[in-house]
Amino acid sequence: MHIAVIARVLGILLMIFSLTMLSPILVAWGFGENTSPTFLLAFVITLLVGILFWLPSKDSQGELRTRDGFIVTVFFWLVLSTFGALPLMLSEAPNLSFMDALFESISGLTTTGATVISGLDDLPKSILYYRQQLQWLGGIGIVVIAVAILPMLGVGGMQIFRAETPGPVKDSKLTPRITETANVLFRIYLALTAICALGYWAAGMSGFDAICHSFSTVAIGGFSTHDASMGFFDSGLIMSICAFFMIVSGLNFALHYMVWHNRRLSFYWQDAEARMYMYILLIGAVITCLYLFYSGTYNWNDSVSQGVFHLVSIMTTTGFTTAEFHSWPTFLPFFLLFLSFFGACAGSTGGGIKIGRMLILGKQGIREIYRLVHPNALLPIKVRRQQIPERVTDAIWAFFGVYLALFYFMVLLLLASGLDYVTAYSATAAALNNLGPGLGAVATNYADIGSFAKWVLCWGMLLGRLEIFTLLVLFTPTFWKN
Repeated sequence: MHIAVIARVLGILLMIFSLTMLSPILVAWGFGENTSPTFLLAFVITLLVGILFWLPSKDSQGELRTRDGFIVTVFFWLVLSTFGALPLMLSEAPNLSFMDALFESISGLTTTGATVISGLDDLPKSILYYRQQLQWLGGIGIVVIAVAILPMLGVGGMQIFRAETPGPVKDSKLTPRITETANVLFRIYLALTAICALGYWAAGMSGFDAICHSFSTVAIGGFSTHDASMGFFDSGLIMSICAFFMIVSGLNFALHYMVWHNRRLSFYWQDAEARMYMYILLIGAVITCLYLFYSGTYNWNDSVSQGVFHLVSIMTTTGFTTAEFHSWPTFLPFFLLFLSFFGACAGSTGGGIKIGRMLILGKQGIREIYRLVHPNALLPIKVRRQQIPERVTDAIWAFFGVYLALFYFMVLLLLASGLDYVTAYSATAAALNNLGPGLGAVATNYADIGSFAKWVLCWGMLLGRLEIFTLLVLFTPTFWKN
């Protein structure tokens, strides 16, 4: 393990991250706010700590190996989330405690979207912008790590689809080619954000709201600058634009690269994971719209607009709302939460178990049924006409089992903290799936739950974002043995 190299990388990350605290200062100046000293202080603290990490190890030679990659990946979110909490804690508004500021920062960088803040409409624009920026930065971090790094560590949904990854996918160590991969993915991410912002602005949002909401839409984060979320704008056109970009951002970014590189939209439909993703969205939307209409919740037009929007928002784990979906007939809120477990595609900014894993699990389940009838038959699992190795299917089943075990363990911890079952269940689902909104006591926000529950959910958000094993491996004795 190269401690000096790891320290150098983390120091560079912190120094780069500190620069992102300067852009809210420009927003504060533009709107005549007095929050500039807060962001300047947070910038100085973060920069100095980054220099302290980097300076002693700046001349260290060597490349990051696989074990180092695990540490850097985990600390990417742990360290940046901690320092990302500084402006929220130091600012007079919203004047959060360290626990609440850390919760908000982790929620932002993991693109979960769970919040402890109310009264968003009255907060300084610079603070609102900073929250949205956290999600946008977390989103591109997710894409780069999910597509470029996690496959080489042997974890993450992208290991199933290595043939389509536009960067270093077969190397045994982390190489400089990650820079090339990150550059391609960043350009795609930036282009989607810009187009989304222009769409929002053309549909009637102010320039500030358009930029902020494009950040959280493409990152599939769900933070908003208003307490009413997307419902504040009361616009069917804005809802449609938002739904479109949530769907697009839930697709594999490596697939976006292939479409862009080859100039062929047909790649989307030829991709088995993308097809399954679209089918589930379509079937889920039909069920949601019909149930809203026949239960008498809305008229037909509102049933379609509200049903489709919330189905897309919850399943892609974005978390935007335009109505109090938690007050809908009981079946629907739990149905939407159920679909959030499927989540978005591997290699996207979305959360959940991932459609790619669900696809393999479904194929394996069907294979086992066939084996009951033909026990001696050879029935390989194939995706895109390529056989999936047994090691990958075994890893997916292990992931699924550990995921369920952690899920119910977290539910028990939240129940022990005094929360009711609906709140504990939905909050755990919202954290592990990086969804955001829950039911019960966390339907509006997470401010009223205890500190212990917030700590549990913080770890849940990190576990969900880091594909579980990436974090858990650090707690095994084997990892630390030479």
